[in-house]
Amino acid sequence: MVVNAKDYDLDRENTWCPGCGNFAIMDVLKKTLAELDLPPHRVLAVSGIGQAGKMTDHIRVNTMHVLHGRLLPVATGASLADSGLKVIAVGGDGDGYAEGGNHLIHAARRNIDVTYMVHNNMIYGLTKGQASPTSGQGAHTPTTPDGNPLDGLNPIQLVLGLKAAFVARSFSGNKKQLGAILKKAFQKKGFAFIDILQPCPSFNKVNTNSWFKDRVYDINTEGHDTADIVQAFKLAQEWGERIPTGIFFDDREDRAGFRESLLGSTDRPLAGANLDPMDITEIMEKHL
Repeated sequence: MVVNAKDYDLDRENTWCPGCGNFAIMDVLKKTLAELDLPPHRVLAVSGIGQAGKMTDHIRVNTMHVLHGRLLPVATGASLADSGLKVIAVGGDGDGYAEGGNHLIHAARRNIDVTYMVHNNMIYGLTKGQASPTSGQGAHTPTTPDGNPLDGLNPIQLVLGLKAAFVARSFSGNKKQLGAILKKAFQKKGFAFIDILQPCPSFNKVNTNSWFKDRVYDINTEGHDTADIVQAFKLAQEWGERIPTGIFFDDREDRAGFRESLLGSTDRPLAGANLDPMDITEIMEKHL
């Protein structure tokens, strides 16, 4: 079966704002899945609440839309149940780093076999522009009218500290780089994390498309060794006039994923296992 990017299209009204980075990210996602010849019925996209989470309304794969910040527990269950599925988690910086921050920690630590794409526009877009965990210090928003008193969360530094199997950052304005990163992430065994910088033209007037374009650079074209986690940490500290993007860390140890650690043999997915229920009639009769 030859898969085409159009196989993932859905004819539905799209309410994203003009200029939103979600359009480019979705386009790259469809093309990458097609390049890997992954048919829609073998892909599951679990989405959280937010503008990024609406992506599953516009891509023709198996989807599950879940509570705010709870996409990774659902993605974990799906990955455990059916190793034949390519499980993708899609959410935003509020969904993933605030409500879902605890789940991110344990998903990375457990090395679940999931690719997690976080759309990071440094603002809450769906709920009209409140400060998110990645909003910069001094950002003026409805919840921080006098300026955000906190430094923005550094998700790359956080996930590197958990030694996730694959840690990367890209920018929605660089579709070629994003496609190459997604391709490697989908082929990676274990937890693959991509923080995707993108503009929010409606509510974030500081971190615009041109603001990112003037600052982002590719660490891989500058010779970064993706096996060197110490150097990856150093690069993760950079933010400001220069913002590093690319693959920060790609674990070469090929350590066991959560499915192997928990279930042992994975010759047959749980979803395809034969049901052999125990007859508990005798046990019940003894205790009634």
